[in-house]
Amino acid sequence: MLMRHLYTTLWACALPVVGARLWWKGRRQPAYRADIAERFGRYTGTAPRPCLWIHAVSVGETRAAQPLVTALLARYPTHHIVLTHMTPTGRATAQTLFADMAERVHSVYLPYDLPWLQARFVAHFRPALGIVMETEVWPNLVAACAQRATPLILANGRLSQRSAQRYARLGTLARAAFGGFAVVAAQTDADARRFAALGATRVEVTGNIKFDIAPTPAGIALGMQWRAAIGVRQVVLAASTREGEEAQILDAARALIADGALLVIVPRHPQRFDAVAQQIRATGLRFGRRSAGSAPDAHDAIWLGDSMGEMAAYYALADVALMGGTWLPFGGQNLIECCAAGTPVLLGPHTYNFLEASEQAIAAGAARRSNDAADALRVARTLLAAGTEREAMGAAGKRFAQQHGGATARTLALIAPLVSAD
Repeated sequence: MLMRHLYTTLWACALPVVGARLWWKGRRQPAYRADIAERFGRYTGTAPRPCLWIHAVSVGETRAAQPLVTALLARYPTHHIVLTHMTPTGRATAQTLFADMAERVHSVYLPYDLPWLQARFVAHFRPALGIVMETEVWPNLVAACAQRATPLILANGRLSQRSAQRYARLGTLARAAFGGFAVVAAQTDADARRFAALGATRVEVTGNIKFDIAPTPAGIALGMQWRAAIGVRQVVLAASTREGEEAQILDAARALIADGALLVIVPRHPQRFDAVAQQIRATGLRFGRRSAGSAPDAHDAIWLGDSMGEMAAYYALADVALMGGTWLPFGGQNLIECCAAGTPVLLGPHTYNFLEASEQAIAAGAARRSNDAADALRVARTLLAAGTEREAMGAAGKRFAQQHGGATARTLALIAPLVSAD
């Protein structure tokens, strides 16, 4: 309790700085300045009831929640789903993914982790169950749910060794927070051991829900429209790139482009779209932007994928994909959706956030690892010239994604007793 009081005091002292940072970030992303009252537990209108609540902090967690949201809507037809986020991109992703379910799926911001703000949130929505996606564990949020007897489950839980060490430094604060979950549904055995070591009292290994995300027919159709626009050209995709990675890829892509291939770059974060466009412009090569038209031009050397919610289309467009976040020490981005689309994946050395999935994909023949972006682009050129080998990798990716599915059903089985007991 003493540690949580200290944690709360530090949060309260930092709140003016957090608010100023929020306003500052709104210079580039005006959406950060919208709906600010929600970040302090103030919501307009009547709360949808009965409801199940899922916290998906940003884009990755929101996309991971998609199969679970769909399953919950079917399993509990009288319930609404309240999705909470911390970033505008997470919220926008939810609104895109669940546009045809808007009457039952509602997206809001979760308040900052102060006791009175979290208590206000829980009292307003009164969820029958709270589901936290992956690793977003906030001590005062867990305590507020305990005070109102709202059961909590940590779903699709993943915890790298690095993150586990950081949590361990918090001592009893972390143990109380992880111990507050009725059940932790971990992705892997290694994740389960780390959660248990941090105080989780019940841990079940359910697998990775992201294996249950299937490419949408609409996304595939859009990608095929783009392919038709560029004719017979081959496409190398740099997917979900992070800051500093685009420069490496652009430096190494000259030979690929000289071969006639189209390089498509899709940055992970929308606030970087314009900065990446400036980097591409500095190469002197002809390029286009997704935001400027419906399809790449047949004469573009590079196409900037500055759009949200269209990764399925980008994967359908690509012959080979370089996975972002793996070329510099960011820990990697989700490669499963790319495998499910049947697109060969090239990974860099930094995959600690998706370590088991990465190693499994490599073992299955769906992915290969390179030391750096330059080496990966050499491999990409080889694969473009070797159709049979490339097609075998794509087929292996589809099998890999299918074989590891089922985490959503296993998670739903853990959820059911908690909801019925409400």
